Amino acid sequence: MSAVASGAAGAGAAGRRPSLTRRTIHYYWQATRRHLGLFVLLIATTVGFCGLLSYGNPYVMSLIVDRVSAEPVAADEVLAAFGPSIAALIAINAGGLACSKLQDYAFWKLQIAVNYDLATMAFDALSNQSMTFHSNRFGGTLVSQTTKFINGYTQMINNLTFPFLPVICSVVFTCALLAPVVPLYTAVLMALLAVYGVISYVMYKRILHLNEKAAGAQNQLSGELSDAVTNILAVKTYGREDYERGLFDRANREVVARDSQRMRASLARGIITAAITLVIMSVVTVFIAGGNAWFGITPGTVVIMFTYTYTVTNQFNFINQGLQRFNQAFGEASGMTAVLDEPRLVADAPGARPLVVECGDIEFKGLSFWYSDGGARTQVFDDFNLRIPAGQRVGLVGMSGAGKTTLTKLLLRLADIQEGEILVDGQNVADITQQSLRRQIAYVPQEALLFHRTIAENIAYGRPDATEGEIREAARQANALEFIEALPQGFATVTGERGVKLSGGQRQRIAIARAMLADAPILVLDEATSALDSESEAAVQEALGRLMAGRTSIVVAHRLSTVASLDRIVVLDHGRIVEDGPHAELVERNGEYAGLWSRQTGAYLG
Repeated sequence: MSAVASGAAGAGAAGRRPSLTRRTIHYYWQATRRHLGLFVLLIATTVGFCGLLSYGNPYVMSLIVDRVSAEPVAADEVLAAFGPSIAALIAINAGGLACSKLQDYAFWKLQIAVNYDLATMAFDALSNQSMTFHSNRFGGTLVSQTTKFINGYTQMINNLTFPFLPVICSVVFTCALLAPVVPLYTAVLMALLAVYGVISYVMYKRILHLNEKAAGAQNQLSGELSDAVTNILAVKTYGREDYERGLFDRANREVVARDSQRMRASLARGIITAAITLVIMSVVTVFIAGGNAWFGITPGTVVIMFTYTYTVTNQFNFINQGLQRFNQAFGEASGMTAVLDEPRLVADAPGARPLVVECGDIEFKGLSFWYSDGGARTQVFDDFNLRIPAGQRVGLVGMSGAGKTTLTKLLLRLADIQEGEILVDGQNVADITQQSLRRQIAYVPQEALLFHRTIAENIAYGRPDATEGEIREAARQANALEFIEALPQGFATVTGERGVKLSGGQRQRIAIARAMLADAPILVLDEATSALDSESEAAVQEALGRLMAGRTSIVVAHRLSTVASLDRIVVLDHGRIVEDGPHAELVERNGEYAGLWSRQTGAYLG
């Protein structure tokens, strides 16, 4: 990312900062309220644990101290005098420990359940976004943002459980128990704590944007790493390790700079709040030292004054760390929050129905489409019309940029047209569900799209319920069976990321086997043989011939030999049809297609 783009992104993040935090909380709450019982249990047990152990125990001890200081207790009167207090202490500790264990259960159960929902939410958002969305982003950055979004919830719940709920409990319990006994002291203490809380919150708001910038820098670093690793073959074959290391180092230094800014701001906040803590403890020392003389405070009250004040002050000390973790959580989650807020560029219409294909007739009717990138508009099609009868095999040819691949992507609704209609058996693709549309179209691109899974799983991807025999037959028809069986693990061979363990021809034949097994009525081949050697191309062409039989087929090709035997060839030029007909007829016309054919065959013969 350029400095200008980086700055613009930073400015945009700064402008959306409060909204992003609120939106993050919105998504977290959406997932939490599905498990509201666990959330309520977590809050209740945290309050019970804090109230019983931190405030119940000292209160009972203060009663014991007052009783002991009032008059001596004989040995035979101990149980009578202190029996109720002893029973109360046992009950308080038993209840507190029970709350502690229930708190652990609620915390883990809630975290596991909500993390599942958040992961599903992020996956659905990413998988249902358009190809335009994905082409403008690093895949590694999206993975990193998803992980941070989920981890951010864990941090938030952890912070809520400790220290923020205990802080609220400590303030409430301290007021409730001390205000009736030492109202002046309670008022002064609460005023100082209010100052502490306000200063912490103001500094929290100031530091929030530093956390978002630090998270953005970390995401950029993840993107650089992912880009270099994904394209490691290009890095090595061009000897550009040092160049990529420079890009990575620059992103890494930006992470260090942003983290250092965040560290300095957090330390400054910590020093200020520590000074307020010192003032609070000084006040309590004065009150405790002179409390009995000035206000007639009993020894037991002195005990709970010190204990409660120390507890609430100690809890407030953790607010700094808690706010820092909140900052970090919301900052790191902001990337995925922005993604979740992104409108879907291609979305199913309300009430969209499944596509039903009986014949496979395709019609592009009055189609207009343009790209908008950075405010610039690039027109691709303007009032474009083309009909492909069911079962016809049509080749799309033309110079680069003519709109061939774009047309197939519009058919698949990987992008949406601005005007006109695309009809499949008379059904407008804008009115049907995207999944049902794509399940009726077998798509074989130039670069085979293989998962880091077994060959069998890759072939069966379009039809997961296929039997072993059906997978094997699809591989045979795709001319892939021989090389698959020659592999040490056969169909159980893991292909590697994007199929790197296989050759280009082998990957392409597996992609064709996948299309054969899917058995869709419509077939789209996008430069399916352009990157293959002659021997691999011959095997793939033979397999493609079988695949196209009986199907409405659209074949995008630069190599005209790929489309010469098709029923019909459509020549595109800047989004317009300039020629349309069978190969022999187009060659005889001596037009655009004949010129392309002459150049290719002439170069081949020479």
